Amino acid sequence: MTKPPKPKPLLQDADQPVRSRPRKLRDPAQPNLPLDPMPDRIEPCLALLKQKPPKGPQWAFEVKWDGYRLAVHIAPSGVRILTRGGHDWTERFPAIAAEARRLPVATAILDGEAVVFDERGRSDFGRLQQSLGGRGGKRMSREAVLMAFDLLYFDGRDMRQTELGARRHLLEGLVPAGGEEAIRLSEEIEADGEVLLRIACEHDLEGIVAKRRDSPYRSGRLGDWLKIKCFQSDGFLIVGYEKSTASFGGIGRLLLAARKGNELVYVGGVGTGFNERSAAELREQMDKLIIAKAAVETGRKRNAVFVRPELVAEIEYRAWTHDGKLRHTSYKGLRETQDDVAIFDLSGQV
Repeated sequence: MTKPPKPKPLLQDADQPVRSRPRKLRDPAQPNLPLDPMPDRIEPCLALLKQKPPKGPQWAFEVKWDGYRLAVHIAPSGVRILTRGGHDWTERFPAIAAEARRLPVATAILDGEAVVFDERGRSDFGRLQQSLGGRGGKRMSREAVLMAFDLLYFDGRDMRQTELGARRHLLEGLVPAGGEEAIRLSEEIEADGEVLLRIACEHDLEGIVAKRRDSPYRSGRLGDWLKIKCFQSDGFLIVGYEKSTASFGGIGRLLLAARKGNELVYVGGVGTGFNERSAAELREQMDKLIIAKAAVETGRKRNAVFVRPELVAEIEYRAWTHDGKLRHTSYKGLRETQDDVAIFDLSGQV
């Protein structure tokens, strides 16, 4: 005699309704879903300087923007915009804050760079700083645009352990490519790194950034992100200036210093890159810091005025001389202490 077939799991008794196993009622005091708490602040992932772009499909490339690094925190309670050093600059970027409120998301943290573009569509650090009222200014910048390049928190989820490719996918859904708003996507460029760097330099851009597609978001300068510049640009302390009646602001040349361990070392000067406005603002700042004797040994200087080494200038340069002085220099602007700027350290460099 043939055995009857075994009943299907959901049909143990065809005459009885199918019911789930009774479960304990949900505690209404518990949240519906376990959410990751939004961090108050995240130390940024920083790009490590390299001379040549890396090779391989594991690397994604973007343009290197020349501005202020910002984190935009979006929550039901409001929007906060934090500088790299953790200072709250929400009120200074009203257009970016307003656009953040319009994004279709309840909670998020965007990582990006605030920039101001010139007539050719290039990010211009000097223009950004002028739009904020110069170093130490309190002006609001309505011209600044956030070029968003990472998504660190999204709809209740901490994304830092998620690989870059997935974070970018979600970011592109939140900030579509090709936008013209105050928050725009820093687009990934499909190209060979060396070709892209050459094109960037031909267009007078600062350089490119390479990022490992499979990397989590790790704070610090650990090599997951690399920067390759068309030219060198670093922060140097202003230790004085040479007066000139023929130059903007009466500044013939700034005198610069770098760190070497715990000491300061004179590294030459810069006499180009100023315009009438930036020179006037710089002179006003320096004249508040005048001292009788130079903080470092600068050699004999004619018509020199020495200042306390508190102002950090962003200087573009092409090379170093054999005796440790900067060559082919150009002044780009004063860095803000809120931007957590690094002063160039000569240790092991020249």
